[in-house]
Amino acid sequence: MKIVFMGTPEFAVASLDALVKAGMNVVAVVTAPDKPSGRGQQLSESAVKKYAVKNSIKVLQPEKLKNEGFITELKGLQADLQLVVAFRMLPEVVWNMPPKGTINLHASLLPQYRGAAPINWSVINGEKETGVTTFFLKQEIDTGDVILTDKTSILETDTAGDVHDKLMTIGAALLLKTVELVSENQYKEVPQQELIGQNQNTRLKPAPKIFKNDCLINWQQPTAQVYDFIRGMSPHPTAFTFLNDKVFKVFRAEKELIDPETEAGKFVTDQKTYLKFACNDGFISIKEAQLEGKKRMNIEDFLRGVKF
Repeated sequence: MKIVFMGTPEFAVASLDALVKAGMNVVAVVTAPDKPSGRGQQLSESAVKKYAVKNSIKVLQPEKLKNEGFITELKGLQADLQLVVAFRMLPEVVWNMPPKGTINLHASLLPQYRGAAPINWSVINGEKETGVTTFFLKQEIDTGDVILTDKTSILETDTAGDVHDKLMTIGAALLLKTVELVSENQYKEVPQQELIGQNQNTRLKPAPKIFKNDCLINWQQPTAQVYDFIRGMSPHPTAFTFLNDKVFKVFRAEKELIDPETEAGKFVTDQKTYLKFACNDGFISIKEAQLEGKKRMNIEDFLRGVKF
C-alpha cells in the first residue's frame, strides 16, 4: 500500500519510525510549516520533518489543508491509506481521499477523552489507566469506529510527560499492527456508540485544549486534586501560581495530607530545603520549579537564590 503519514511532534515520529523500519511504503509525510523560534527567531522544523528528510521521504507542509495546490499534490500521490498521529483536524476532502480511508492514532481509550489534550486530562483526573486507540476518521472529531486499543497504567507519581512517553511507544506498535491488518483486510471495526452502550453508567470525560488561564493552580481544592493537576500539566503546558508577584511554574511536587494550620494558598519555608503551599486539607511540597525570568531547578537550588 502507498501510505501518506500526517503528524508533527516527537510523539508522531515513533509511529513513523515503526512503519519505516517495518518496510511500509510511506510515500510522503504531511507536517506543520517551519516556524520561527528562540531568541534569534530562526526557522525550526517539526520533529516529523526532520525524520522524513533524514530518511529521504517526501515532505508536504501546507499552511492550509484546503489549499488547492496541496489537495492536487496530495491526490497526485495516489495513496491507498492515510495515517494521522498528533496533527491538525483534517477537512473531509483530505480524510476521505484514499480508498482505504484515513486512520488516526489517539492517545486515550476512546470514547473517553476525545479532544486535543487526552494525556493531560487523564492525569489531571487521577486516572489509574489509559491507552491508545486506532480508528477511522469521520466528520465529528474522535468519533470514528474503533479498530484496535492497547492499555497502560498511570502510576501515582507519573506526570503527563511520563504517560506521553509510554503511549508514544505502545501507540507506534499499535498503529503498525493496525496497518498490517488493514493491508490484509483482516480488521474489524467497533462503533464507539456500541462501546458507550456497553457502559451506560460511565460518564464520558472530554479532553479539550488547555489554554494558559487553565494552568493556574487553585489552592482551595483538596491536596490530592492539586497534586494530580500539577502532574497532569507537567512538563507542558505547566501548572503555575504566583510567588513574589511573579509567575511560578511547578513541574514536580509531593503531597502531604496533614492539617495545614495555614490558610490555603499561603506558603511555608525554611528557606533552605522546603517550600510548601497549603491546600484545604494538606500541603503541596514543591520539588522542581521555575520562577519567571529564571531557569528550571530543584527546590534546594531555587531557595538558595531567592529572597522572600
